[in-house]
Parts: sequence; C-alpha cells; structure tokens
Amino acid sequence: MTRRILAALAVSALAVSATACGGDDDKKTEGPRTLTVWMMEGDLSDGAVAAINDKFTKDTGAKVDLQIQQWDEINTKISTALAQNDPPDVVAIGNTNVPLFAASGGLLDLTGKQAELTGGQTWLPGLAGPATVDGKLYAAPLFAGNRAVVYNKEIWAKAGVTAAPKTFAELTAALDKVKAKNTGKDFSPFYVPGQYWFGAVQFLWDAGGRLAVQEGGKWAGKLSSPESIKGLEAWKAFQNKYSVPASRNVTNRAPDQAALFADGKVSAVVDSSVKTILKNKPELKDKIGTFPFPSATDGRTQPVFLGGTDLAVPVKSKDADLAVTYLKTAASADVQKSAIVGLDGWTPVSTELIEQVSGGLPDTSQAFVQAAKNSVATPATPGWATIETDQSLSTFFADIATGRKSVADAAKAFDEHLNTALNAS
Repeated sequence: MTRRILAALAVSALAVSATACGGDDDKKTEGPRTLTVWMMEGDLSDGAVAAINDKFTKDTGAKVDLQIQQWDEINTKISTALAQNDPPDVVAIGNTNVPLFAASGGLLDLTGKQAELTGGQTWLPGLAGPATVDGKLYAAPLFAGNRAVVYNKEIWAKAGVTAAPKTFAELTAALDKVKAKNTGKDFSPFYVPGQYWFGAVQFLWDAGGRLAVQEGGKWAGKLSSPESIKGLEAWKAFQNKYSVPASRNVTNRAPDQAALFADGKVSAVVDSSVKTILKNKPELKDKIGTFPFPSATDGRTQPVFLGGTDLAVPVKSKDADLAVTYLKTAASADVQKSAIVGLDGWTPVSTELIEQVSGGLPDTSQAFVQAAKNSVATPATPGWATIETDQSLSTFFADIATGRKSVADAAKAFDEHLNTALNAS
C-alpha cells in the first residue's frame, strides 16, 4: 500500500512491544490516565514520537502506552480492534485508508473538533480530503510524503542546462538538450516507469481531469472526460519521448529507478526522496538537484499525490476526549516543525507550516515541500482501498504507455472499474 512504500524511506522504527489491543480499564480509572496509541512501524523516529508524547504528557499529565504495529495485515488488525470493546484510543492509519474504517462506523466523528485540531492551519488538500467522508472529518493528519523531480546537475550542465526549469516548456527544452547529448539506447533523459501511477496521475490532474467525482450520491469514474483525456495523452507523449521503451510496462522498483539514476542511465526521475539514490551512490550528493514538476497549463506546479499517515480515534475509546487532545498535539505547529520536519524530514500538514519551515531546509528538500502545497485528494470512499490493492491503476497507465490500449479505450474501461469499485458497499 502507499503508506508502506513511504514508510520504507523513514528512519528506523521504535523498539517497543506490539500487543493486540489496549483497553485495561484499571489504567483508565486509577492513577494517571493512560492513553493507548498505535503507531506504524517505520513512520516516525524515536525522537519524533517522543516529542509528541512528551508534549502530550506535559500538557495533560497523562501517560502514553505506545504500541508499534507491523504493516502485514494491518487493515484486518485495525478492523478487528475497532469492533472490540477495548480498542486502542488512537490509531495511525494510511491517509487514503481512512474512508475504509470510517464507513464501518468504527471511527469517531471529529467534525465538531476540526477548528480545535487545525489550530488555524490550512491542512493540505491531499491529506484533508481522504480524511473527510461525506462532509464529516474522521482523522487528523500526522505527516505527508510526496514527489518532486530529482535530476543530475552534472549531466544537465554538460548538455548546456545550468538552471532548474520553472515552466513545462523549459523542462522539455532542457530534456531535448540532454537527449541530444546522450544518444545511448539505454539512456533516459527523464525515466518514467509506465506503472508508476503516483507520478502519472499528476498529468491527469494538471489538465483539470479527475479520477472520479461524486454525482447524485454515487462515485463516477471521470477518466473519459475531455480534461482527463488531455492529461493522459500528455503523459503518454512525455513518457514515450523521454523514457526508454523498456520502461513502459515496469514499476519504479523493478528495475530500481534509483539504481538506474546512480548508474548514470537516467538524468531525471520523479521520486519521493533523494535518499535512495544517495544510498546507491553517496558521491552524487553535490550533483543532485530537485524542483517541483512544472505545470503544462498554468504558472504553478503539477498537483501531487500526497501519501501520509493520519491519526484517528476509535468510537469505543474509553477516553475519547483525551485521545482528541493527542491528535491536536501531533498536528500542532510546535511538534510539526521540531519533530515531523526537523527530525524526520517529512512534509508538515499545512500550507502555513510549509512556508514557515521551507527556509531552513536543505536545497534538495525545498522542492518536495513546495510541491506539496498543490495536491489533489484521492476519492474519499472505502472502495479506493480496492483500487490501491488490486494494482489496476498501475496496469491502466501501462496499457496507455505501451499502446496496448488507446487512451480513450483504456479510460472507458477503467471508468467502469472505478464505478464498480468505488461504489461497492
């Protein structure tokens, strides 16, 4: 799932026991109140979690029983916990999975607490959108991860490009120069794996298209709309021109695009971090540049998909008010700046915080937080979990990149799949 991919780029997990469920009534009624919190393995560092818990304890006097959960079968485990009478008080959930658990009735409606939770911040749309189901808020964002362009400044400089492009026209002009300078059949000026939907969907959104929208109380696939078709055709043209043919039906992991970049077979990629590239080849540190992917339709940047983690409160929590306070603490400006960004390097949850922290970030981190300001939410429906799980969106884009299907035929077929999946009870 999306969160699992992002978690692989985070710092090491906490070393604490992982019991099935909290809910010892004695700890709720005798002595200091204790909140049972589930966090996911690999999401946050020890220091970041300690920053949340320490501030929470300082502000409330309550203790935290922290339980780290593994990713394998986590959706099943959360569903089971929510159905029990002694669930944890706070659960970490992949942001696009919130609708799945909200639909079961297992999550507390936080709509009345939204102003308190945001604290005057404007949450990023890619985070707030999936947490809001049928107009009701069911979770608060903890952090975001997203994508920007990572490029080899040395390869570009040798082709006569010495500055990062700010427009789509500048980007394609730069890539044309890089392509002319590097004529090897196995070289990609811009490597675009055909199944890497996280990057592909940016073109769709940039043209004004959408995956699906709600109409008359139901979700309707919108890939066949004129705007979506325009975006899909633009993505295919870009992919086919600047990425090697062998990339049209592969993921970003096989072959590993970071390894291809490190080997000099690629001059640019869309990725969520520079860390994987530097792990392959640390000596590239001063040769790597980043920038947000420029829009082809306006002066902004392409809208990005935001992966991330949200915190939610089970309906059956025995200390729901205290649990809401924990969510407020995690999303607070102090914790976000000092820990979420300062320690772990994740993107903070609001546009205001991005503006506040961006000046102090390394040059290669700037592009990611700036790109995050323009995001689009995935459909806030339980059925979206099916789309992420069945890998159909990856196949859809690969069908287009390879020419197995025309853009129109692929869009029509996938709209039908979306209509079924997104409206399943």
